Amino acid sequence: MACKFRRRSRQVALLALFANAALASTPLVDFDRMGKVGLAGAFAGLDVVDNSTSSVTFDPTTASLLSRSSDGSLSKIASTNAGGSILAGCALDDVFYFAGSFSSVNSTSANNIASYFASSRTISPLGSNSPNGAVRALYCDVSRKQVWAGGLFSSPGASIAVWDTASSSWSPAPFGGLTGAAAEVLSITSNSSQSSLYISGSFLSSFGNGSVAINSTNNPNVPFSSGATPFSSSLVPVPLQDAQINAGPSSTDSGFSNINNTLCPAGPDGPGNTWFARSAAKAVITVRKFSFLTATGIRIGNTFLDGRGTTAFSVATIPDNAVQKLTYLDPTDNQNKTCTDSCPLLTDPSIPYQDFLFQEDTDITGFQLTLSDWKGDGPGLHLLQLLSSGAFASSITSQNIQSCFAPGPSNATFTGDWSEKVADTSIAGTTQAVLVSTVDVGTSSADGPSFTWMPYVSASGQYDINLLVPGCTNFQDCDLRTSVKVIVFPGGGLDPWVTTVSQRNTADSATLVYRGPIVPSAPSFVTTVTMMLADKPEGSGQNGKYELVADRVQLILTSANVTSSNSSSSGNSTGTITERGFGFLEWPLSSSSASSTTSSLAAIPTSAITSFDNAGFDLLNALGGASSVASTNASIAAVAQHPSGALFLGGQFTLTSGSGSGAQNMVVFKNGALATLPSNGLNGPVTSLVVDGDNVYVGGSFSDTAQSSNSALKSVAVYSVSGNKWSSMEGGVDGGVTSLDIADDQILVAGNFTQLLTSSGSSTGQNAAGLAAWDISSSSWVNSGGFLVGSLTFVGNGTSSDSQYVAGNVASSLKFGASGFVMLQNGQDGEPEVTPLGIQFDSGSSSTSSTSSKTRRAHHRRTAAGWMPTLQVFSLFKRQTSDATTLAPLPAPAPAPAPAVLAGAFWTNSSSSKEVAIIGGNFTYTASGVSAQNLAIYNEASKTVTALKGNQPNGTIRALLVKGDSLYVGGEFSIQGLDTNGFAIYDLANQRWDVSGVDTLQAGSGSSVLVRSITESTRDDHTVIVAGTFAQAGSNPCRAICSLDTTSRKWSALGNGIQGDVSTVVYAGSDSLIAAGSIALADSTSANVAAYSLANSTWSSVGQGSDLPGPVTAVEINNGNASSVFAAGRASDNSSSFLFYWDGQSWHSVGSTLEGTTEVSQLTMVPLQNTHDGNGVIEPDRVLMVSGSLSDSSFGNASSALFDGQSFIPYIVSTSQSGTPGTVSSLFHSFKTFSFTQKHFLATGVVILISIAIGAGIVFLLALIEILWTLFSRRDDKVNQFDAADMDADDDSTHRPSSLLEHINAATRSTIIGATSPFGPHSEKEAGFAAVPGSPHDDPFSGPDASNYIRAETPSDALGGALDGDEPSRPAVARYSFDGKGDGELPLRTGQELEILDDRDAAWWYARDSRTGQEGVVPAAYVY
Repeated sequence: MACKFRRRSRQVALLALFANAALASTPLVDFDRMGKVGLAGAFAGLDVVDNSTSSVTFDPTTASLLSRSSDGSLSKIASTNAGGSILAGCALDDVFYFAGSFSSVNSTSANNIASYFASSRTISPLGSNSPNGAVRALYCDVSRKQVWAGGLFSSPGASIAVWDTASSSWSPAPFGGLTGAAAEVLSITSNSSQSSLYISGSFLSSFGNGSVAINSTNNPNVPFSSGATPFSSSLVPVPLQDAQINAGPSSTDSGFSNINNTLCPAGPDGPGNTWFARSAAKAVITVRKFSFLTATGIRIGNTFLDGRGTTAFSVATIPDNAVQKLTYLDPTDNQNKTCTDSCPLLTDPSIPYQDFLFQEDTDITGFQLTLSDWKGDGPGLHLLQLLSSGAFASSITSQNIQSCFAPGPSNATFTGDWSEKVADTSIAGTTQAVLVSTVDVGTSSADGPSFTWMPYVSASGQYDINLLVPGCTNFQDCDLRTSVKVIVFPGGGLDPWVTTVSQRNTADSATLVYRGPIVPSAPSFVTTVTMMLADKPEGSGQNGKYELVADRVQLILTSANVTSSNSSSSGNSTGTITERGFGFLEWPLSSSSASSTTSSLAAIPTSAITSFDNAGFDLLNALGGASSVASTNASIAAVAQHPSGALFLGGQFTLTSGSGSGAQNMVVFKNGALATLPSNGLNGPVTSLVVDGDNVYVGGSFSDTAQSSNSALKSVAVYSVSGNKWSSMEGGVDGGVTSLDIADDQILVAGNFTQLLTSSGSSTGQNAAGLAAWDISSSSWVNSGGFLVGSLTFVGNGTSSDSQYVAGNVASSLKFGASGFVMLQNGQDGEPEVTPLGIQFDSGSSSTSSTSSKTRRAHHRRTAAGWMPTLQVFSLFKRQTSDATTLAPLPAPAPAPAPAVLAGAFWTNSSSSKEVAIIGGNFTYTASGVSAQNLAIYNEASKTVTALKGNQPNGTIRALLVKGDSLYVGGEFSIQGLDTNGFAIYDLANQRWDVSGVDTLQAGSGSSVLVRSITESTRDDHTVIVAGTFAQAGSNPCRAICSLDTTSRKWSALGNGIQGDVSTVVYAGSDSLIAAGSIALADSTSANVAAYSLANSTWSSVGQGSDLPGPVTAVEINNGNASSVFAAGRASDNSSSFLFYWDGQSWHSVGSTLEGTTEVSQLTMVPLQNTHDGNGVIEPDRVLMVSGSLSDSSFGNASSALFDGQSFIPYIVSTSQSGTPGTVSSLFHSFKTFSFTQKHFLATGVVILISIAIGAGIVFLLALIEILWTLFSRRDDKVNQFDAADMDADDDSTHRPSSLLEHINAATRSTIIGATSPFGPHSEKEAGFAAVPGSPHDDPFSGPDASNYIRAETPSDALGGALDGDEPSRPAVARYSFDGKGDGELPLRTGQELEILDDRDAAWWYARDSRTGQEGVVPAAYVY
């Protein structure tokens, strides 16, 4: 997308904020003053830091919700609790609703669903009774202001619930009948008219006039596993939250070391939900409850992370320490088997857990699980549960802990007074707390105390209910005991059971009080067991008192094969089920409004059947009926309707009969029947469908069609409805796709992938970790806008404030995604506007308009605090007398793994007048079958990348220069068929390489050619300076730096040359250049920064060579001022980094906060829109932009920072595709020169007054002209007698406007030294570079009052009020050459670019050289 602007177990912080780094007013860089601006580097994501930036962290163990703006940029909104997930979302007005499986979002408690108010940026829960299980689908009904939620939950509705925004309340769906299979809803969408809902998932839909059992074979709250049986799935797990659990040896990874996380995992297999044993070690897990309990078996879920998992185990019960013989269902062959010492645990991810049952119900206090064998690094578990005999409830409230998968705990209530006692159990050393109540002998049953248990029953079945009574011997209260009456209401309209039970038993006993079916008929269903004094109590009591004992009730499941009965005393009947379907239901929204009284077991009325419901009926028949789907993982995960009416259904299934027989994972329902797609569909599950015009876009986990025909269908595919054929989206993606969305002519793809594959069979492609964008019109992958690394679970359209929302497990994210290059310009409120590349470069590479801008000038009087040296001080670049020692190596360039852009330049096509960017680096990109490699043209207008014609450079491009229609290319590369080595020339106009006549650069012994810098000489328009690492050009020795005559194409050394390697070249006006690197002069004088005089061809060291700690990797001159130079690099021993400042006399360290890992690749002075506090280093209207890979003690990591002369301000942060910090290599712009002077505009009222004054002045001037004309017309005789010899020799009024020169002379001769430099005193000579020490009278204005004045930087500054402070400059070009030898004159060369500052004189204009900044008067006729 053109836009302006695998999961990890550790927490990642992308923007660690920047303490002590923010200014009171953030510097606003004025990019527009530099023309078009590009930023290049080795990064995949980027963001601009400002004062509003807060600490943004990502924890991949949580689920993060991010907004995606219209330009594709990403911003984090919130994250869930660890282990949470966000699976669905929809928007209603300005509110976005999102749901999944979580308990909190940020600091807000919210169960599984929450709302985000985009206007206020706040998160809110949806009521107190939100769905009690995972929500996998949301649909926002805009017309009714309702939110439909679907998933796997039992309250406030079964699998479907409706939130009404007007009343802020939940209600169940206005229909029931969704049971069976996994009883889970996976998708809710609407038809095109939004009059009906399409509901899909894994469920059986029942139509008729009665009701159905909630689930006759399985607990609907327990996730389905083929490793469990209907019987074992119906057993309520024993809560172990209060048990003592020891597991060892455990992993040292904190995310996998807590065994308690496996008792009821909060999320999928992963950190915080899984336990690992120490690598290569057998593990033992010991669970002690320290109280009596009855268990039937154990449930174990394996881990499937990182290729590890448990393969064998055994179970011993406590306290008898007996290794149990276990019975289990082997899902590989559906056979019941037994095991003892080495029970197998499968490592198939499609089998989340297996149930292993004891030979009989066993009374235990705990168990010991030994993991004896494993695969991968070691054993581990995701789920560990102890299965009860069926269900249970205790009289002690604290023991009624909510079981895993249960909507709530068992409960108990009582009347009368009850107190707690502790009784011994039949197991030595254990106790059991009970409640007892005393009552007077003779009290009637109705007047006595009562106790009621309400056990949670998870599934329908045949149950025995026992009342447990501790023996009276241990209590020593046998005389107090009597008999009780027990009434069992099994529920579902079944008749109650009444039983009289004696509590005078001396030993512990379990008395049967009910045997028969229990059929939960609603999520709120309860079975009750009430105990009270018997009608005819046994015994005489003690001291006139009876004692009643309340312990526990135990439900033993004897059979899971039961449905509800019509024998209830209430006369309620199950009625008749006339039709059943699987996985799909159409519900007309006009059929009914949601009602809280609608039973989830009520069959869907037959009157609600639509023609599309036949799709569900046909699916059930094609899958083999209800009994078959109960034992499979079949599901319908996505539904989409084509404009033709065809209904596409995707999921996980194989149809074995009917008209769609043979269809796998995707099928179409049209003309009233199921029909197969070409090649029978796809060979893996489908998770998402999107329709655009004639095409259906498909996402999932597949690699081809069902009958292999297109291996490029990797997790994404396109089906043409009219063409009845499959097509690929290039090579697909390298991981599963979870969600699709369509927006702005793009298909957004979310999932667990890292690359966009280039073609069928390819294993490489463009980086895209979790989110990608497919451009529909161009049929290609494009930049999705933002950057993230993660595994996404959702992408969907958003509110008016945020175009889309994405969610998933995110390790890192930045606002903008870009393959190493972005464009920058001034945006709203002066903030930078970022425009990334409109495309994505491949992740691998084969390589080891106007030149001036109008400005308004203002004169700023500077005080001592704002002193800036302006000395012309090459005489201070003293030569050293000592010989240089062996040069320290120049630090290697920062790593630039593909894709990376390292250099750029702008070119205006002379034929089309369109300006484009030329970028170079280490990248590849293929479009329309043509590949661009390491060098390309980027057209910002069309957002396209075009390869240069001809052979592509094989290597890395590090320097680019455009001069006319010639492109000069530098780096470390070769070009097939051409004699090139690190340097080449490309003819942009004729689109061909043009290296004829140019000798090849040669490397020195043991090194290779590396060109780091290509610049245009400021003195000679036909000279290009090339610098880097090389020994000679052809046979011409010119080590490290060489000049190329662009006309003759001959290389020349610069003066006597230098030694070493050059990293950077900059210019101090038209008189000299400064080279930096690891340098020594020809006489071995150490000089890591050296100056070369373009006038006399001599080299000199800038300061003492030993003043800098080591080689320099970047240098910058402040607006051509040779007395303001900045140099950055690394110490000679590579232990630290540095930033130094040259004030015209000596070097000073100004980067003391930079840490040792810092690598500076570029220094560049940039203009500001605002100002910073003045200081003696950098003027208030500019800052130094420091780029590379920065680490600073004041703010942490950044890729670019702004230095204002006192402190660093983090400006740009970037990251690589892997989430590690990225680097910025260069900032480049289209204007060769620009002014740092800021534009200032007068108030409207002042402008009006000035206009009036000017108008009055013009009237006066016209009158004066008339008078003068009259006077001169009367002197015609005298004019002819004029003798030029009589004129004063000093009078030059005949060729120059004297009034203008008076101002200029005042500017050049009356400049005065200002405040004292913070780095010490300086002396200078007015003209030339030589300063004469000890000559205090060189400055005619030195004296006691000098502190009262300042020195103007340029004559135009000195003119002050003489020039109109609000008159804009304008660009001009020299028509002829002009020597400019006179005082105050500016030399001209034909074609030279100028800025006209004052054109009020008809003959002489005041101008500035756009490249050097020099100012002076020029003949008006010589410019245009």
